[in-house]
Amino acid sequence: MQRSRSDLWVGLFVLIGAAALLFLALQSANLLSLNFQKTYKVTARFDNIGGLKPQTAVKSAGVVVGRVDAITFDDKTFQARVTLALQDRYVFPKDSSLKILTSGLLGEQYIGIEAGADDKNLQAGDTITSTQSAVVLENLISQFLYNKAADGSSSGGGDGSKPAEGNKK
Repeated sequence: MQRSRSDLWVGLFVLIGAAALLFLALQSANLLSLNFQKTYKVTARFDNIGGLKPQTAVKSAGVVVGRVDAITFDDKTFQARVTLALQDRYVFPKDSSLKILTSGLLGEQYIGIEAGADDKNLQAGDTITSTQSAVVLENLISQFLYNKAADGSSSGGGDGSKPAEGNKK
């Protein structure tokens, strides 16, 4: 009887430990967010969202003020439509702007809100029109290489000869 009771307690302890590890893994991967605060939803359109994912943080001044609720593709404007769930306790002016930013050089992406100066605040269902798309590292590198190649071909004169010097006295 004593052995079965200790086996039960050990099994229960192992089960609680496994549940705690699963919870931590889901939290760290942003696949689970427990938020019991009321939110309001606004939408925004971006030309390029890069690696943005649902449940990504929405930050203002470094403070998490909401989460990305959903990402869809609008086949009429050919843009990504991002729905944000902002916490009720944070209100932003209607002319606020959104940027897709990166944590560090190659870190995960998040949305940053820059507050505007309008007297009216965002309400549920509003659309934020001032957006800046994600900076894609591959596009920056290819643009840099293209510009270097264009500079190299135009500065040499094209035929390999030296440019003519002026009259010497």
